[in-house]
Amino acid sequence: MSDPGIFDDPYLLPYYDTIALRLSHARELESALIKKGRGSLKAFAGYDKTLGFHFEIENDAWVLREWAPHADEIFIVCDKTSWQKSREFQLERKENDIFEKYFPKDTFSHGDLYRLKITWPGGEGDRIPTAATRVVQDPRSLIFNAQVWEPQPPYLWKLDRFIPETSPLLIYEVHVGMALEEGRICSYDEFERHILPKIADAGYNTIQMMAIQEHPYYASFGYHVSSFFAPSSRFGTPDDLKSLIDAAHLKGIRVLMDIIHSHAVKNETEGISKFDGSAYQFFHDGPKGYHRQWDSRCFNYGKTGVLRFLLSNIRYWIEEFKIDGFRFDGITSMLFEDHGLGRAFTRYEDYFGKDVDVDALSYLTLANKLAHDINPGIITIAEDVSGYPGLAAPISKGGAGFDYRYAMGIADFWIKLVKDVKDEQWHLGKLWYELTTKRKEEKTISYAESHDQALVGDKTLMMHLMGEKVYTSMSKSIQSPDVLRGISLHKMIRLITISTADSGYLNFMGNEFGHPEWVDFPSERNGFSYHHARRQWSLKYDQRLYYSSLFEFDKQMIDFMKNENPFQSVPRLLLIHEDDRIIAFERNNTIFVYNFNPEKSFTDYKFDAPPGEYQMVLNTDEIRFGGKGRLRDGQVHFTLFNPLLCEKRNLLSLYLPNRTAVVLKKSL
Repeated sequence: MSDPGIFDDPYLLPYYDTIALRLSHARELESALIKKGRGSLKAFAGYDKTLGFHFEIENDAWVLREWAPHADEIFIVCDKTSWQKSREFQLERKENDIFEKYFPKDTFSHGDLYRLKITWPGGEGDRIPTAATRVVQDPRSLIFNAQVWEPQPPYLWKLDRFIPETSPLLIYEVHVGMALEEGRICSYDEFERHILPKIADAGYNTIQMMAIQEHPYYASFGYHVSSFFAPSSRFGTPDDLKSLIDAAHLKGIRVLMDIIHSHAVKNETEGISKFDGSAYQFFHDGPKGYHRQWDSRCFNYGKTGVLRFLLSNIRYWIEEFKIDGFRFDGITSMLFEDHGLGRAFTRYEDYFGKDVDVDALSYLTLANKLAHDINPGIITIAEDVSGYPGLAAPISKGGAGFDYRYAMGIADFWIKLVKDVKDEQWHLGKLWYELTTKRKEEKTISYAESHDQALVGDKTLMMHLMGEKVYTSMSKSIQSPDVLRGISLHKMIRLITISTADSGYLNFMGNEFGHPEWVDFPSERNGFSYHHARRQWSLKYDQRLYYSSLFEFDKQMIDFMKNENPFQSVPRLLLIHEDDRIIAFERNNTIFVYNFNPEKSFTDYKFDAPPGEYQMVLNTDEIRFGGKGRLRDGQVHFTLFNPLLCEKRNLLSLYLPNRTAVVLKKSL
């Protein structure tokens, strides 16, 4: 391990040996896997290349291979076998617990349905192949089957290699299924045709797709994965997903996906739980293999077969679908034996005890290394609520190799603030601390709210700010004081979050225009209604409603951040005045000023600033943004300097309307 890296933080020095030992564990594991993979980690990650259902051109035959250490027999059951066991369709046991069977070319065709029937000591059961790349559910019986997926011709990519712009990461978090306004499931094709243009128009340069891996229960939001190599068939075919990604790339938009390697659905028939009859093929045996809060199975990252399965899954999505990166979900659960449940993580020793799963940490380190070996431009993001130090630091500096981590505490802070404290009582110093305190060696992505805050049982910022008036009083003709307050703060919260962000920003689809409802997927609880599993896009285009104003502001905000890229320098605080409710800071020759005062507007408000000429390039009070139009567009300000004063200060003097933010760009 080389310095300085994570040891720029002197509080980590007492744990140097522990950190070094954990990194050594990952390096030793990598060496062992490379030997097994005959020369490279990438070669080791070939689970789906060998296993699964394939047509081998050199043999002019179909072949199915499966890894099932505890199994006695494996059969393919399908229409040709009347869905019963048949010796002609029985796989043969080979070395290393692999079962294999070749079939003549005319035995199967593209689109055929099949399952596996597996027997083991004391029982048997139907299963989906662990490396299935296409799984479909029968709409009547609700049974899941694997499907032979060998389209001819295969999908032809319009853009073979996508090289994204180096502009800051501006992420639009999406769920394909709930992206339509109609009360039904959206398809990949519909998303490509109707939603992708909306995202491009809004200015975001990255989409983060949820719920892509196949999952049996729609209301799980895609987090209870059953088939790790299969795109969700609810939204269409694998080729439809490729077309969507292709279209995004042609618009200059990166595509990230949520990858769920922290746990798996406990379902056995359509999942990989007890695939070969044992509880421990992929998962820990006993209580350690079960997540009591998520009601799901927990991987055993100490097993070579599990590592091959998961690492291969990363390689598969990059190579097969040209995915540009991953958000690794549930890292806290992976890292800690107790999954981090009910823990505050307020002390450094919380991260370096014996309860850390070093095998899981090593897996994450190798996952990052593999992803970047395959594509050096790949983006990996850690979703971790514990704040484990160094996740997003380079491996060479003692970290786990993620490119970014989500600043998850910021969204939690905003919700708590708007929920529990009147805005006239917000402590601006604490707000500044929460927005800007980040580890130097790690890049972070900030957000005011993600899908987590939009889920049923919680409330979005808009719903916290507006209450029932989000349904009744959003017409511009009403001019409700509560609505005007909510609109003003909604814009200011977003602007101060993105303008203090370290390296990127995220928004969940619809929240940019204050979507008036939470997310609730069809279930028995709500009568299987899709009413809350949709996005009401028409609201943002209705010029009679304030939703359109919020959208227009967000669009201009994103455009400014993308073009000016203030992320190139760190925020430098110029002023916090708790009584006046003013925050001002500078970064990359841009000054951001926020007047959170609910009542007072200030004329000739002076504060120290770098000398020069500044033009107002954005302000939240514009009429088109739902404001009162109290500021003049493009107004130019010069810093004031009086050589007769002993302080020799350069001052900006501004008119600051209440509940308004202004952005000033220095003329160079």
